[in-house]
Amino acid sequence: MEYSLRNIENWDWVTVVLVGIFAILAITRYLYPKRFHEFLSLPLTNKFFKLRGKNYEIKHLFNVLLFAVQVLSISLFIYLYLSITNPTLVRENQWLIIQIGTGYTVFVLVKFLSEKIIAYIFDIEGTINSYLYEKLSYTSLISLLVLIGNVVFVFTINPTKNTLISFATVIAWLYLISLISSFKRNWTIILRHFFYFILYLCTLEIVPYIILYQLLV
Repeated sequence: MEYSLRNIENWDWVTVVLVGIFAILAITRYLYPKRFHEFLSLPLTNKFFKLRGKNYEIKHLFNVLLFAVQVLSISLFIYLYLSITNPTLVRENQWLIIQIGTGYTVFVLVKFLSEKIIAYIFDIEGTINSYLYEKLSYTSLISLLVLIGNVVFVFTINPTKNTLISFATVIAWLYLISLISSFKRNWTIILRHFFYFILYLCTLEIVPYIILYQLLV
C-alpha cells in the first residue's frame, strides 16, 4: 500500500469550524431533545412533520440552529472542493470560506423569499409553507451527511476531485429523493394547483441550481 503526504496549509481553522458545528448540534439536542430525536428519524417516519410541522415554524430556534449547521457544512465542503480544483484561489483568498458561506446564505434566503412572494401572489401560502418547512428539514438532515463527509475528507482520506464529485452527486440524489417524497405527500394539493406547481418547479427548483452550477464550474 502506498501512502502520499497530504499538503494542508494552516487548516487549524477547519478544525475550529467543525468543532463549532458539533457544538451547535449539541446545543440543539440539549435544548430540544425530543424534537431532535424525531428529526433524526425523518428517513424512517413522517412523525416529525405531523407533530412539528402543523404551524410551519420555519423561524423556530431549532430550525435556525440547524440552518446554521447546514450553511457551515456545505460551505466547508465547497471550500474543500475548491482547495483541490483551484488551489491558487484558495491560497490567495484568505476570506474565501466566509465569502462562500455568505453567498450560500444569500442564495438560500433569496430563493426562500422568492417562493414566499410567489405563494402570496397565487394565494397558495399554506401549501408552499408546508412544502418549505419539509424541504428545510430535509436539507438540514442531508447537511449532517455532508458534515460527516467533511470530517472524513479532512481527517481520514485525501480526497480527489472525482471523490468529491461522486459524494456531491450522492447528496444531490438524496436531495432529489427528498423533494419527490414531499411531492408525493402533498400530491392531492399539487393536482389542484398543477399549473402553479409546474411554474414553481421550473422557476425556483430547477433554474436557480443550474445557474449555481454554472457559477461554480
